[in-house]
Amino acid sequence: MTTFDQILPRVAEVLRDYAEMIPTIGPILINRDLNGRIRLVVGEPARNHPTAKQAIDAIACELQERLGPHAYPAENAVLFESDLDSVCAGATSFLLEGFEGVKVIDRLATEGNWASIAPESTGAPRIVFFSIKGGVGRSTALAASAWALAQAGQRVLVLDLDLESPGLSSALLPEERRPTYGIADWLVEDLVDNGDTVFEDMMATSTLSHDGEIYVVPAHGCDPGEYIAKLGRVWMPKMRSDGARETWSQRLSRLIDALETRWQPDVILLDSRAGIDEVASSCVTDLGAYLVLLFAIDGEQTWSGYRVLFRHWRKSGVAEAIRERLQVVGAMIPETDAAEYFADLREYSADLFREELYDEIPPSNVAGEQWNFDASDEGAPHYPWAVRWHRGFAALRSLHTRLESIDAQEVNTVFGSLIGNLAYTVANEGAEHG
Repeated sequence: MTTFDQILPRVAEVLRDYAEMIPTIGPILINRDLNGRIRLVVGEPARNHPTAKQAIDAIACELQERLGPHAYPAENAVLFESDLDSVCAGATSFLLEGFEGVKVIDRLATEGNWASIAPESTGAPRIVFFSIKGGVGRSTALAASAWALAQAGQRVLVLDLDLESPGLSSALLPEERRPTYGIADWLVEDLVDNGDTVFEDMMATSTLSHDGEIYVVPAHGCDPGEYIAKLGRVWMPKMRSDGARETWSQRLSRLIDALETRWQPDVILLDSRAGIDEVASSCVTDLGAYLVLLFAIDGEQTWSGYRVLFRHWRKSGVAEAIRERLQVVGAMIPETDAAEYFADLREYSADLFREELYDEIPPSNVAGEQWNFDASDEGAPHYPWAVRWHRGFAALRSLHTRLESIDAQEVNTVFGSLIGNLAYTVANEGAEHG
């Protein structure tokens, strides 16, 4: 019996038997619907081409035989379309591995699209703080990074996009300074073209700013109001007056563009929701990130989660579009046996990148588009930027008070590798755009 994971390998097996006929048929779309059933979509000219039509019918019969419940009956398994581009519109799509003229169209129940990588934004660099699992100190590290960048004179815009587990604003803003509204308020109001009403009152400056500025846009305002009811609506797409459909991710991107225009930051830090879902997908792939920080602790849950994600990028043919934006952060490096722990973390990370994202060439050799790094190369994306565990920074609730009176050396002891590399990255990116 065929299961979901066997669908595409078996489709490939069938098509390999007819490889010589594929150029005659023309482009082939493998449409996998919401239920996981496969149907072929081909160009209208193939209907009236006897040889091509015979091959298509034979392929449909074999797919039904090999895929069982995951295929439509042969008599309903082929659609002829005059405009194949319209079939792909709005859906996840990628080339079937091993075939030039065959594309998979994946219909998903959610709008998260890990296989579609937006180009980098042209304004201030956008840096996403992401983790496969929560509880790894990601938000605390973001707050400390914002503090350090502002200390160095940067204008930092911080957005709490972990809407279902908000809390970042408490690390950067005392309660009396929190703004009236937040991101959830804007997303709900925007659905009825009322976003401008809350826009100017959804940002507050942190008292932690010194030579620079920290602009904080929280998930919700000082009074969350009907926050759960709002959460049930923030992910809604919007139908514009011209009839066009705008996804929630596109709406969020529009908000960030507007905030950047209004406040003119030097860098934008985005706190993503943890896990592999559509909210995290938007942060990592849709918002034009310059850099995606992958927070990792040494454990099977971390590496298996990132492996799932990396493999999806590789199989979807988008690995090259995202891999150079990635950087592993070694989170919560323990106080005891730190060197041994870090070495293990680095080796696991190197193995994962080597197996899923790096090109298969001798390490340290870059030729053309081939891309690889030695395990010990400190400039490699797999080489972790370290964040050390420290009791004083373990509680996010107390971080604002702590940062107000903290010694810079103590911050450097815990976050030095992260904030040093981050400052260098932001400075170089700013120079390129300056």
